[in-house]
Amino acid sequence: MIKKDLGLLLLIIVVGVVVAIINPRFLLPINLANTANLIGLFGILSMGQAFVIITGGIELSVGSLVALLGVLFVDFIAVQDMPWTLALPLILLLGAVIGAVHGWLITRLNLQPFVVTLCGLLIYRGAARFYTADGTAGFAFGQNFPELELLTAGRFYGIPSTFIAMVVIAVAMWLVLHRSVFGRYLYAIGKNEEAARYSGIRTDRLIMTAYVICGLLTALSAIYFAMYTRSISPASHGQFYELYAIAAAVLGGFSLRGGEGSIVGAVLGTVLLQELQNLVNLLGIPSSLNFAVMGGVILIGVLIDQQWHSIRAKRRLASAARQTESRLPNEGSLPVVANRD
Repeated sequence: MIKKDLGLLLLIIVVGVVVAIINPRFLLPINLANTANLIGLFGILSMGQAFVIITGGIELSVGSLVALLGVLFVDFIAVQDMPWTLALPLILLLGAVIGAVHGWLITRLNLQPFVVTLCGLLIYRGAARFYTADGTAGFAFGQNFPELELLTAGRFYGIPSTFIAMVVIAVAMWLVLHRSVFGRYLYAIGKNEEAARYSGIRTDRLIMTAYVICGLLTALSAIYFAMYTRSISPASHGQFYELYAIAAAVLGGFSLRGGEGSIVGAVLGTVLLQELQNLVNLLGIPSSLNFAVMGGVILIGVLIDQQWHSIRAKRRLASAARQTESRLPNEGSLPVVANRD
């Protein structure tokens, strides 16, 4: 863990203790299980968003993709009678393809990530509403898929399967981002894409891969959300989920400038965000303030990131100044050789 992650973990513990003191219901097993379930659902989204942010990009179409892919998945298995073992990889493939298209538009056509993904946000939401004729997609009465429900909405020894899935994915993504050449190249691209390109890194291909990973994790999250809610209204399902993902990543130490952050931080950011959401609910604060809390969290995270960069820059300047001063006396004490001429 880096210092930021340790500080965030300490903050999570402090907030948890305060919430438990204010309202002991926070520690009830049912509340902890529900919170863990939401952490798993949004944690997968946040990790996908993190891979894009590390390159200096952003993915705004996450929420709309959750709606569109969720509608398609429910329709495939509940209406079209497609085996879920076929529908699941098909949705994952579709998510990867959409991510690849986003990456291609950004790297090959030099479009801004904000523009590409904002257009995607509108297109996918409209497509989901058109596909259902602005209706609701859901399962028929008594329609069950035992194996799928166990994997997506079940619990193992009281632990939600979504939380277990998030932990497994987090371990895999941690190895990819922090213990592979691919991960080091992503950090280099986020720090300075032009310098990375001149050093021989195939930046376009790596950025596209980052968007593909984001698309895959978003598709997987869409399946989990669909099985969790069992009913999808395309007009509202997944709305503002991209903000949850961005907020969790920023809280976890990912800089919107790119080149910084850790998977552990993204997970901890998700935990803190859901802990704050739980605090709002337990204290009886109107749910309409949820977005105000989330906006405040994003603002605080950005401010902390900015101050952190400023402090580090001042330290580097001070260190460089000290090194320069330490060399000057040595240079001034060099013996002077007399001119024999």
